[in-house]
Amino acid sequence: HTQAAAGVAGVIKMVMATREGLLPQTLYVSAPSTHVDWEEGQVRLLEQARDWPEPDGRPRRAGVSSFGVSGTNAHVIVEQAPEPQLDAPGDAPVVSGVVPWVVSGRGEEALRAQASRLAAYVDARPEVSAEGVGVSLVRARAAFEDRAVVVGADREELLGGLRALAAGESDPAVVSGTASGRRDAVLVFPGQGAQWAGMGVELAQASPVFAARLAECGQALSEFVDWDLLDVLRGEDGAPTLDRVDVVQPATWAVMVSLAALWESVGVRPAAVIG
Repeated sequence: HTQAAAGVAGVIKMVMATREGLLPQTLYVSAPSTHVDWEEGQVRLLEQARDWPEPDGRPRRAGVSSFGVSGTNAHVIVEQAPEPQLDAPGDAPVVSGVVPWVVSGRGEEALRAQASRLAAYVDARPEVSAEGVGVSLVRARAAFEDRAVVVGADREELLGGLRALAAGESDPAVVSGTASGRRDAVLVFPGQGAQWAGMGVELAQASPVFAARLAECGQALSEFVDWDLLDVLRGEDGAPTLDRVDVVQPATWAVMVSLAALWESVGVRPAAVIG
């Protein structure tokens, strides 16, 4: 007897049944019990597995009961999970540069199996974008102890890294390791000296999130300065340069705030911000 875990097997069974669309056969039963009047009501014993359709597009639902010797009665209603909605190419910003895909599992074998499933899923769906997959992996997937990050500039590079990870092969595009406890992120904003001409311009062109927050910062600064933030960053004619202390400090601050918004948009929420 599974004691404290009693009922969990039934829950797992029904989760799998809703996913596969198949009602499994009741095991170790050769014939229905004679102590039950099977002619009354709609209850039937599943002597053979049968398909579980989705009438009118409604999700499959099932009830699982667990009865304890002491009289405890727990009932769980399981509903078919919706299909994961990965961003279509038109919904995700086109990002130039490297895209990370984060994969995790409980143990190395589970990690490799997850990489294999993800590779097969993406390979069969050419309509999904590399950026959309990366966002979904961060936002919608649980992070287990054994983790890997696959990086690449496009789908083919990322899929190649996933296949190498699934096969247990070394690949320069794959970084893996084991997380040890919770480590919250802390963002450190640099001070004067980290700036360069044109900083943030290319990222603003590639990331709508970064560009929107940068524009908000520029609007907020406009009440206190006689120059335009974006003109300064682009090095427009007539705009002051980043050599001026009264320009570089608020400009650097605006870029850092916008970077923080970009990180948060992909699921990185800092425990603290310093600098």
